[in-house]
Amino acid sequence: MEHRHLGSSGLTVSELAYGNWITHGGQVEEDAARACVRAALDGGITTFDTADVYAGGKAEEVLGRALAGQRRDGLEIATKVFWPTGPGSNDRGLSRKHIIRSCEASLRRLGTDYIDLYQAHRFDFSTPLVETLRAFDDLVRAGKVLYVGVSEWTADQIAAAVTVAEDMGFDRIVSNQPQYSLLWRVIEEQVVPASTPLGVGQIVWSPLAQGVLTGKYRPGADLPLSSRALSKEGSPFIQRWLREDVLARVERLGSVAAEAGLTLPQLALAWVLQNPAVSAAIIGATRPEQVGENLRASGVVLDAATLAAVDDVLADVIERDPARTRSPEQRP
Repeated sequence: MEHRHLGSSGLTVSELAYGNWITHGGQVEEDAARACVRAALDGGITTFDTADVYAGGKAEEVLGRALAGQRRDGLEIATKVFWPTGPGSNDRGLSRKHIIRSCEASLRRLGTDYIDLYQAHRFDFSTPLVETLRAFDDLVRAGKVLYVGVSEWTADQIAAAVTVAEDMGFDRIVSNQPQYSLLWRVIEEQVVPASTPLGVGQIVWSPLAQGVLTGKYRPGADLPLSSRALSKEGSPFIQRWLREDVLARVERLGSVAAEAGLTLPQLALAWVLQNPAVSAAIIGATRPEQVGENLRASGVVLDAATLAAVDDVLADVIERDPARTRSPEQRP
């Protein structure tokens, strides 16, 4: 497993991180979740990503139990705050109250005394940015959080956060967590060019396009039973990729992967990791075998001919337009 610096910070993370959105506390039983975490650890993954809102907090609890007994200093645990965690008006957003209280709750659920990377799950238009960043800075100074990041922030929002932090002497954000894959390249136009000079790295989610880039969804075929496409939690996120034209192109991509000596998921992950702005790509799994296959993408370097072949196959179905992003309510 290769490791990379998180943005321009001194923190190193495994270039493949293990994430438990949808799976832990929901799609799979805890024994299966623990087996997947064990496979990730055995394969050299040290970075684990979750959020307080996943499965109503259960995802953090399952991850905490799965990592119990591991050498804490050898892990990088990341979680997030923003979405509602209760019925109250202050149980959401990035106010000082919600950030501090949510951090304390996440620490309890994860069974740890500090969070390596605490991320603002979305931008909060109703809270002053200086209040949000001061609350994060206070957590860093208290030793409860080591680094601060954001998730799905725009280029302008990232730049504003860095400016405010510098002006106020706060700890700066070191990462952003956007969607990025062979099919979804929206961050390339604005987010990456704005982030890189500021030292903000990208920890990308859905590098396999919700499983479409595994090749298990075939054009003209019924959706596989027990797949994310048929689950209540996952189906809204995958529908855009289940078009016949997309699935046909992905099927053709299988031959490009085979020519490179890779499986389709390995090709998709290796392609994401080719981007130097990417600090880590988050993988998920319902079975340990999936983790093992994905791990073999670490360290793979794709040659120019393979990269050109990928773009040629997918040319008409790649999404690049920042104006076509999903609404905040639909993003994980």
